[in-house]
Amino acid sequence: MHFVRIRDPAGAVRRGRLEDGVIHVSDTTYEFESDDIDILAPCEPSKIVCIGRNYADHAAEMDSDVPDRPLLFLKPPNTIATHGSSVTVPAGKERIDYEAELGVVIGEQCRNVSEADAMDVVAGFTCVNDLSNRDDQRQEQNWVRGKAFDGAAPIGPVLATPDEVPAEAYVRSRVNGDLKQDGSRSQLIFSIPELIAEITTYLTLEEGDVIATGTPEGVGPLADGDQVEIEVEGVGVLEHTVRIP
Repeated sequence: MHFVRIRDPAGAVRRGRLEDGVIHVSDTTYEFESDDIDILAPCEPSKIVCIGRNYADHAAEMDSDVPDRPLLFLKPPNTIATHGSSVTVPAGKERIDYEAELGVVIGEQCRNVSEADAMDVVAGFTCVNDLSNRDDQRQEQNWVRGKAFDGAAPIGPVLATPDEVPAEAYVRSRVNGDLKQDGSRSQLIFSIPELIAEITTYLTLEEGDVIATGTPEGVGPLADGDQVEIEVEGVGVLEHTVRIP
């Protein structure tokens, strides 16, 4: 099943179910591509916990070692951007990269979750683009400028329940229609249960929080006006454009 959050024609934020391109909200239906509604991020995270270098081929293309434990960093709520939006990225940078990622949406407040119980706290999956300002990322240790700028985490368009997303689901990106990344959930160095167990050892995850599980090889720079698509098998396609002032 696929769930969406929308802003309806009256400006109210509502939740619905997506079936065959039609959004069902109570007794009202909307076409997914309707100009009358805005597709919002499918959840309202208090934080996005991101995983660095969780694909071996991506670590290699970044000339980095595979970490011996999950490499964690945070994106705050100001980074959230939505399906169909135009994301304005920092000006004057040599390289702003796209990074296609499978997003795990947490369904309940949790702490100290074991690997065996980890999937019990997962509400579903979504698409994430971990937009990255490489200029500043390379100069700082905490990656605030590099990863936490406004709009740096487009999320959506839906929340797919776990049964919809295969164990070997592909994770892809396209820029202006050209395929750039083509990885798989099965290639994750640290699995989703391992990530949840590690993260909740240190911090509480809240309902709606997102874990961005890492990106496959093929990351690259974006230019002003680029059209970006992030696709996860079983979820769908997150689309947005990029504006560089």
